[in-house]
Formats: sequence, structure tokens, C-alpha cells
Amino acid sequence: MSFPRLLQSDYVDHEERQAELENMEFQVFRMRENMKEISKKYDIVGIDQTKQDHWVIVFKDANEDQAQIMVNDCKRPFKGHWDSCMQVEFKDERTVHIADIKGPEDQGYGSILMNYLKDLVRDYNFQYITGDLVERDWDHLNRLTYFYEKHNFEVDVDDDAQKGEIIWHGDL
Repeated sequence: MSFPRLLQSDYVDHEERQAELENMEFQVFRMRENMKEISKKYDIVGIDQTKQDHWVIVFKDANEDQAQIMVNDCKRPFKGHWDSCMQVEFKDERTVHIADIKGPEDQGYGSILMNYLKDLVRDYNFQYITGDLVERDWDHLNRLTYFYEKHNFEVDVDDDAQKGEIIWHGDL
């Protein structure tokens, strides 16, 4: 998590600082209200901050076979829908499989979701996170490869068959 620009020493413009303070105050108010609504139906697992310094609420819905880890951006009210979601399946006692990641790209939501998935994996003593790259991913394969490698996954791609696999071996 980075410090908001407001707290950095080179930040001196009073009007910008005031606007940033008001924005942060608004997001904290919205976070409080959103947490009330989200907690009625889901388990809140944390709060985090995007690379654009937006506060988000991370929450999950899980059963013994699968889970969804979701993000709600506090710049908007929670209306029962997430802003980004990672769907996973518990394959066996050692493996969690990423079924899908949904939401807008380049907001930082995917990295937040991935970090919370890794926390879940560690908490429940899973060893691996796996996933598949499929034909529908080929128009953004470079972005996906970069994302998974950034999060210490091995990425194996078969360009001819337009498929691939990812695997994370814990904190090796």
C-alpha cells in the first residue's frame, strides 16, 4: 500500500491538499456505509488501496467447493454488485484453481484480489494456485502473462493450441 500523495513531503499546494483531504474524507465515509451493506451478505476480509489511491473493501463468499473474492471501490456506493471478482475452486486439499477474474483492467483490482487469494491459500495451508489460459484470453495474453509473472506464477503457453497453464508454488 502506498502513502497517498497528501502525505508525501513534496506535496505543498494548499488547494490540492485540501481537495485530497476532502476526497479521502468522502471515501472513508463511503467505506463505512459500504461495509455496513456488504457485511449483511458477505464476509469482509480487508480493506486496501488501489494504485490510484482509491480505498476498496475486499470481501468473500465461500463454501467447501468454491469461493469468490470481490472488491468494492469506495468511490461509489455499494449497490449489491462488486467492481471486480476472482472466482476460485478448491480442487483438492492442496490446490486452489482460479476459474475466472472479472472486472475492468488496469485499476489494480486484480493485484489486490491476487494478494488476498494468496492470504487465503496460506491460511488454509494450500500449496498451489493453478489456472488455465484459454482461447478467449489470446487477445490480451501479454497482459495476463505479465500479471501472473508479476505475482510469481510460472506461465506455460502453447501458442499453436491457444491454451496455457499457470501455477504458483507458494512462497518458494
